[in-house]
Amino acid sequence: MTFTQFPMEREVVLSAGDTKVGVMPDICLVSHFQVGDWQVLYRASETGNIKRWGMPLMIPNFSRLKQGIFQEKGTMLPIHGFGRTMPWEVLQQDAASITIQLTNNEQTYAQYPYKFAFTSQIVAGEGTLTYTLTMENRSDEVMPIAPGFHPYFSVAQKDKADITIDGLPRIDPQAIQWATQPPDQPNPFPHSVTVHMPHEGDLTIAEQPVDERYSLSTMQVWSEPSTAPDHDFICFEPVVTSEDGLNRPADRLNIAPRGSHRLILQLSARPYQS
Repeated sequence: MTFTQFPMEREVVLSAGDTKVGVMPDICLVSHFQVGDWQVLYRASETGNIKRWGMPLMIPNFSRLKQGIFQEKGTMLPIHGFGRTMPWEVLQQDAASITIQLTNNEQTYAQYPYKFAFTSQIVAGEGTLTYTLTMENRSDEVMPIAPGFHPYFSVAQKDKADITIDGLPRIDPQAIQWATQPPDQPNPFPHSVTVHMPHEGDLTIAEQPVDERYSLSTMQVWSEPSTAPDHDFICFEPVVTSEDGLNRPADRLNIAPRGSHRLILQLSARPYQS
């Protein structure tokens, strides 16, 4: 549909060489990543469903909590948190980068009673998209947090069985019934996974260490059956922890009072030579 063509009116366009990145800053959505003619991130052009689009940030929790309860505070938190439903503020913007921020408000405090600042910096490079997330705890107590990224990578339904993956030995694309029983499972994330996309190129999803430390331990792999209106994608989701992980102190991040925690995710796309 023409109303979803890149760039839409609400998209900020970042560029570096033949790489273009789109961002919808108001909802902290990386909406587009393209290298040459390869549109790496999926856009829900059939339905316009913004929840099936690009690479949203899921914060303060990625995974579902048991009965939806955040045990630390006895509050309710939905799956994927609230970050993508709140208005973010643009702090900085230039031709190749944008920095946006969400701070606590009455609505967040009811679900997640901490004072915080979440800052996302998105940078376009030659064939790369670099995402730096800084989580600042402005409270006087430890702030548990377990965010994750939910990228939708464009893959035609007929091509899904033909992808190959370096770094996820548990996933055999040829053995999966993509049309009827697509995967939805957590896997150990070895900090870098490369997916060879049929007809397009090599995609690497990698966490860069910060102070020799990694934060994303799990990669969820997920897709939709062919009966779903939006299904020409596979999600390779780098996250802090798996289901109910925000309620497990050993698996989540625990940010000290008045402290902060930073993590860096980079997508690199190298198109095949035509």
